[in-house]
Amino acid sequence: MALSVEKWVGFGSAMAGLGLLWSRMPQHVHDEARHIISRLVPMVMSYFNPYEQITISEYGEERFRRNKMFGAVSTYLRRACLDHASKLKAELGNNSKDDPLISLDENQEVIDNFDGARMWWRLCPKSAKNKGGIVLSFLSGDSDEPRCYRLVFHKRHRKLVLDSYLPSVVRQWRELFATNRQRQLFTNHSQQGESKWINVPYNPPATFDMLAMDHSKKVDIMEDLTAFREAKEYHSKVGKAWKRGYLLHGPPGTGKSTMIGAMANFLEYDVYDLNLTSIKDNAELRKLFLDTTDRSIIVIEDIDAIEVELTTKRKGKGGSRRERRQAPGDRAVRQE
Repeated sequence: MALSVEKWVGFGSAMAGLGLLWSRMPQHVHDEARHIISRLVPMVMSYFNPYEQITISEYGEERFRRNKMFGAVSTYLRRACLDHASKLKAELGNNSKDDPLISLDENQEVIDNFDGARMWWRLCPKSAKNKGGIVLSFLSGDSDEPRCYRLVFHKRHRKLVLDSYLPSVVRQWRELFATNRQRQLFTNHSQQGESKWINVPYNPPATFDMLAMDHSKKVDIMEDLTAFREAKEYHSKVGKAWKRGYLLHGPPGTGKSTMIGAMANFLEYDVYDLNLTSIKDNAELRKLFLDTTDRSIIVIEDIDAIEVELTTKRKGKGGSRRERRQAPGDRAVRQE
């Protein structure tokens, strides 16, 4: 017993001596030691931690483009894991029936199983920080991104997750998307100084059969649209952007909107109606373009009126609002 007490006394003396020695060291030694410890501790914890995680952010770099993987995971979990969740949220869906759309609430954790491997999913709010584990980000960004999904799994399942599980999630999302596909009409809306797309279901009644125009020109347009739709691989090979532009011009009531609706029905594309007058700078315009989806028609309203307004500003002359509105109602249509 006496020997044990002596050992503890000796240990206490040694610690006191180390504390005294540490207090007498220069400040730069303290800073360097803290730096080394701050680097070693995460490495040691990662080595002994048997789990890894993948973070899937809602937005990518500079929050310009929405991460499609985030939407794919949301759709997959809504189908595969909703029955096991205790916290849900409901909103009206973007379909013609206004069916309620049930999804996971923030900070809700659900468990999924794939080929005998267990996966943990959590929807983290924008204030969540990524702590611990090895993080593999699909898109780089700050830890305060709007929202993110966090997938946690055992280290031994890493290859299974990357090579099989996540591709399976994307594949099932594409199947569901194709089955429940409904075209949307997007318009840019400024909120708190930032432009965003808002969408509603889009079911235009117009078809090419309804258009009152020369039959041969109608056939030419339909053939041109068909060639464009099937030319993605060609554009990729020659290094050109996969897009096609049309200029529709004429006074109101001459069928420009009907033509756009017929093109959307023929191609089965969404429509983005872009109002340039509500955009304050090029960065905001770039963000809107990057946030559009593939296989869509982008309609730029009254581009000639914008040109008149810009020319007036450059010349320093005052043009009335009425004069700008009386400019011909031209539209440029671009498909991607």
